[in-house]
Amino acid sequence: MCDTLVALPSITSTGNLIFGKNSDREPLEAQAIGHLPRQIHQKKTLQCTYISIPQVEVTHEVILSKPFQMWGAEMGVNEYGVVIGNEAVFTNVKFDKKQVGLTGMDLLRLGLERGKTAKEALEVILILLQTYGQNACGGYQNRNFYYHNSFLIADPNEAFILETAGKSWAYKAVEDLGSISNGLTIGENYLEAHFEKEPRTIQSLFSGNPKSFRENFSDLIYTTAGRSRQRQACTLGFMQKKKNPCIEDFIQALRQHDKENFNPKKASTGCICMHATGFTNPSDTTGSMVAEIRKAGPSTVWLTGTSYPCMSLYIPFYFGQSMESELLNPGEKEDQSLWWQAKRFQKSVLNNFSLFQPKMRETWNQIQNSWIEKDKELIRKNATSSELSQFSKACLNEYWNLLKG
Repeated sequence: MCDTLVALPSITSTGNLIFGKNSDREPLEAQAIGHLPRQIHQKKTLQCTYISIPQVEVTHEVILSKPFQMWGAEMGVNEYGVVIGNEAVFTNVKFDKKQVGLTGMDLLRLGLERGKTAKEALEVILILLQTYGQNACGGYQNRNFYYHNSFLIADPNEAFILETAGKSWAYKAVEDLGSISNGLTIGENYLEAHFEKEPRTIQSLFSGNPKSFRENFSDLIYTTAGRSRQRQACTLGFMQKKKNPCIEDFIQALRQHDKENFNPKKASTGCICMHATGFTNPSDTTGSMVAEIRKAGPSTVWLTGTSYPCMSLYIPFYFGQSMESELLNPGEKEDQSLWWQAKRFQKSVLNNFSLFQPKMRETWNQIQNSWIEKDKELIRKNATSSELSQFSKACLNEYWNLLKG
């Protein structure tokens, strides 16, 4: 389960595009923060998560948040200000597990590495989807977790929602605010669509309007169980109440739970900040991102690198700087990375959430707000790449020390 949202420059407080996503995965699936510079490739092939595909000559610089063991990414930004988040969606198109394809995370990273605009990235994803399909396991320990994907794709000027079912797809433009969750939403209101003839489940016999992408392909059972409509309404409704949304608003939106007196032990799939409770609610939010994409000046990519936004800080990262740090690269088991250190800290908070989390959040909000103000100051003063790098590293170290203390 995941949630992704965007506000176009025409309505934000800064006149910059703002984008946010929570990545909901299996609770012990650590999430890494990665930086890859622009590269010229000599090799002709590229090994993705399960299959190899032809490599392109040049790939763009990217900042990614990804499951530690996957090639693809849950969310990320490239040097041209293209930003993408994906969602698992559940459809009535059958999976051919013998004809392995690309994961949604592969498609996301490939779109970032190869697209200079949102539209270019969208077209990259569509070509690869048609060529290789998406018959790929998206789970970690759960090797039976297969799903199709939707994407929110944006750049400094515009944004698109792309939904898929097998090799079928439809996309539409975002007008001012956009939000997606774990369900198909595009009816007949698409800019373009392609309906592929593929084997489908028995649910397809009950599909409605043949021109509606949602009614043609949606799996009602899994979509309903995931409460995607509830969560999409929550994020969209939250942002619609903000006259001119800002970074702080996006962070607050991604920290939401489904009840005022929230109890993690009774959490449901209706939460934006997800807390796993068992079979019917198996996911934690294992990483979160908010990005401010500037037309003039460096973009800021705010990433937690940790689970649970409600118990996390967002660290600023910038392009053109080295991000090499063992703290950002967790492994399979508990280690000294930021992600696992936070997991240990959060476990102690969860033992008495109603007492500890509000006190912690009050103090940490002050730190987060000070970082946001410092970022604004640095951008306003046209800070050098070195100055931005020093600030990013200082925030990372401050976060690390808070978790240890």
